[in-house]
Amino acid sequence: MATVYDRAVPTVGGKRSRRMTQIMDVLAERDAAGIDDLARELGVSTSTIRRDLAVLADQKLLTRVHGGAELADTRQELPIHLRISAQEAKRAIAREVIKLIPRHPYAVGIGGGSTAVTVARALALAGYDQLRIVTNSLTVGQLITAYPEINVIMTGGILRPESLELVGILAENTFKAVNLGAAILGADGITADSVTTHDETEARTNRAMASAAQRVIVVVDSSKIGRTTMATMCPIDQVDVLVTDTDADLRALEKIRKAGVEVILAKA
Repeated sequence: MATVYDRAVPTVGGKRSRRMTQIMDVLAERDAAGIDDLARELGVSTSTIRRDLAVLADQKLLTRVHGGAELADTRQELPIHLRISAQEAKRAIAREVIKLIPRHPYAVGIGGGSTAVTVARALALAGYDQLRIVTNSLTVGQLITAYPEINVIMTGGILRPESLELVGILAENTFKAVNLGAAILGADGITADSVTTHDETEARTNRAMASAAQRVIVVVDSSKIGRTTMATMCPIDQVDVLVTDTDADLRALEKIRKAGVEVILAKA
């Protein structure tokens, strides 16, 4: 057992951590879901889903209801002890992305999301001294301020408290006014058709970033592969590179490859 905030919780392995992330993504999209539906979508037994829901309910991330669960607070994310393996995957993804960013004067756009933030941190630590980052993420902006050799441009916009991203027309206009060598986008889902997220306004802002870039790099952990959420950020033919981890669904990846996207698998 691991103890977090003086409360004992079960240690969670890699597969279970990713499954819990998927459960929370489903609830974020629908507010509520039945046990049978979750079991069918995630390809596991109903007893497995019940055990996962019990852990998440104990962490007050969801509320158990008859036959399923509903989201307790849409602003909450999985606690760190449930996301350790996912963080390892994100760091591996970041290491691969660094190989794609040149050392000469270069501008990159970076959106929000934990994987994109991990990439931003890796870029900062990699010793770039001619890099300019354009971002609508307050988290990314604050992180990069500790590295004065990297020039940061923040967009304007309306603050989205769930993700600490600036969105809306001001953010979109900032991206329309710049030329980016690459856009590094996190996402809630990617298929052979499109890259998607849960929020419509966030999707429009990311679309503007992608349109301003010569190259679009999507960075997501394996739980997002083959998933589609509500709002389209960009069609798949606008994506140049997908960087994900080795646990991703191989059939879904093959379809994405056939759509013309270079797929890079990062080993954690």
